[in-house]
Amino acid sequence: MSENNTSRKTRTGSVVSDRMEKSVVVRVERKVRHKLYGKFMKTSVKYLADDPENQCNIGDVVLIEECRPLSKRKRWRVKTILEQAV
Repeated sequence: MSENNTSRKTRTGSVVSDRMEKSVVVRVERKVRHKLYGKFMKTSVKYLADDPENQCNIGDVVLIEECRPLSKRKRWRVKTILEQAV
């Protein structure tokens, strides 16, 4: 009961919107195998992430980390920018 498990979920995705103050929308894509046909399909999920310094731009590849709820839809925080957009 006294274990402190501080591992948090992380995702890698690209920024698709940076219009908000201190927030970005990150699209995370993954491949899922179809149950019947076995074909791999791309699925994507959009996450609202906190960007306190407004560093991210559209097209950046970022690493986001799970955190406490910051607003109604914002539960992720930008940890690092892996690749800058051109």
